Amino acid sequence: MTIRVAIADDQAMVRAGFRMIVESQPDMTLAGEAADGHDAIELVRRERPDVILMDVRMPRVGGIQATREVAGQTRVVILTTYELDEYVFDALAAGASAFLLKSAPPEDLIRAIRVVASGDALLAPSVTRRLIEEFARRPEPAARSSKRLEGLTERELEVLKQIARGQTNAEIAARLHVAETTVKTHVAHLLDKLDLRDRVQAVILAYEAGIVERN
Repeated sequence: MTIRVAIADDQAMVRAGFRMIVESQPDMTLAGEAADGHDAIELVRRERPDVILMDVRMPRVGGIQATREVAGQTRVVILTTYELDEYVFDALAAGASAFLLKSAPPEDLIRAIRVVASGDALLAPSVTRRLIEEFARRPEPAARSSKRLEGLTERELEVLKQIARGQTNAEIAARLHVAETTVKTHVAHLLDKLDLRDRVQAVILAYEAGIVERN
């Protein structure tokens, strides 16, 4: 399967760099470029890319609002210059599936595109975990979040805890001594029960509910 990738960034040289990375991969093709959030939204609606690389700070419409608009139509990889950009917290809540620094090596970007295109979320990098944990500290009654988890089975709750610790399906399977396909089924069920888009939202909810300790 060829992954169709769109790029949204207000700097032409940055777009050119990402374009070269995308076009260097045999399983990826460029679906278009946008110089601001407004054009990014229109690009997604027109071209329906599998993944869009989204800058946070752009003219007219910013990356957060654009992410909120397109998250249901494409997978969003947030790219920023700042390691702890406060706006990225909102972008993750808006539906972004991955977060990377623009200074990250090309192989990290390539991996992020493949991971989110497959329907997963990129939670492994420590900076992403810190961002999610920081987001989870924002005031929200823990009891309300905890109540949402009541419909989960004991095994689904354990899988959620492992997801919140940044574990992959393979790592969770090894820890729980079950098949990876079984873990995938548990993940699908808990996301459906909790009405969550992906693992990023699951992690946020897990921290808000207090079922995992913050470092």
